[in-house]
Amino acid sequence: MATEKNEKLPGYEELHRQVQSGSVGNVYIFQGEETYLMQQAVAELQALLVPPGFEEFNYHRLSGKGLTVQEVTEAVEAMPMMAEHTFVTVTDMDIFKLDEPQRTALTALLGDFPEYCTLVFLYRQIPYKKDARLKKLASALAKHAQEIEFAQQGQQKLFRWVRRRFAAMDKEIDDNAVEHLLFTCGSLMDGLVPEIAKIGAYAKGERITVADIDAVADPVLDAEVFQMTDAVAAGKYDRAAELLAELLRMQEEPIRILAALGKMLRQLYTARLAIDGGKDRVWLKDLWRMKSDYPARKLLDSARNVGRDWCREAVKRCQVLDRRMKSERNMDSEGELKLLLMELAGAR
Repeated sequence: MATEKNEKLPGYEELHRQVQSGSVGNVYIFQGEETYLMQQAVAELQALLVPPGFEEFNYHRLSGKGLTVQEVTEAVEAMPMMAEHTFVTVTDMDIFKLDEPQRTALTALLGDFPEYCTLVFLYRQIPYKKDARLKKLASALAKHAQEIEFAQQGQQKLFRWVRRRFAAMDKEIDDNAVEHLLFTCGSLMDGLVPEIAKIGAYAKGERITVADIDAVADPVLDAEVFQMTDAVAAGKYDRAAELLAELLRMQEEPIRILAALGKMLRQLYTARLAIDGGKDRVWLKDLWRMKSDYPARKLLDSARNVGRDWCREAVKRCQVLDRRMKSERNMDSEGELKLLLMELAGAR
């Protein structure tokens, strides 16, 4: 199925409709960061195509590392046993990096594909990158394969999904708590599933609270760095140092922490500019392309503790340390990060 460069790719819902109608294609490429929905789609295809009890004969799972097109072809051409269809998944095979004989073999397979088989290339750990220079393979994929993008879900869909997950545990959650959950744990379903399970098991009451989330959820890096930046802006160096130490204990790389800190300081700077310029949270949300105004509200609250000059200097210091980390050898990166936090907190 050919797709224009700027055309929005079909997603999970389009594939789900195909499965519901029983009319699925022969070759798919599944890519995108929402791997939870990707796995849901694989499960739906398996349920449609492979009778229970015959998975060993009709469902073939292959991994891309070291995999050859010949092995893929053998799995695809294996006849179904006691069933009408076979199902083959190939995980993280970088097809555009195959050598020429392998690409030729894959192009031939796509051009003469057995009707009884459905083949899915899954991209979970590596990105799917097309190379238009490889015209024969690109043309064969455009003609014979459907590319499905599993993108992050919008706010409304995520809210409904989160509520359903908690409702399955006889729990309720309001909008503010959902927003805090997404801010703390990120908006990818794959990461939210275990966090929702933990929070639901921990909560004593029927209604999930922000306190329940904070008690047991594991924050994503951006949420941890926001707390650290907020502590610095409030002049609470000890709290900021405690949060940094926790990130380092979790073996986060100092350069990644600094990158997240730099982004957060830039956001804090723009929040301060918004306050000075009479702008609201909607302006800040749109500027940073946030999915909700919850992080914008938190940034504005934090920015009220600092001035414009402090924000400007904080961004500059972060940029200087970033250049040093990337250019100097044998630097004590952890020590330099601690020193940066101390200087920023002291400069208030």
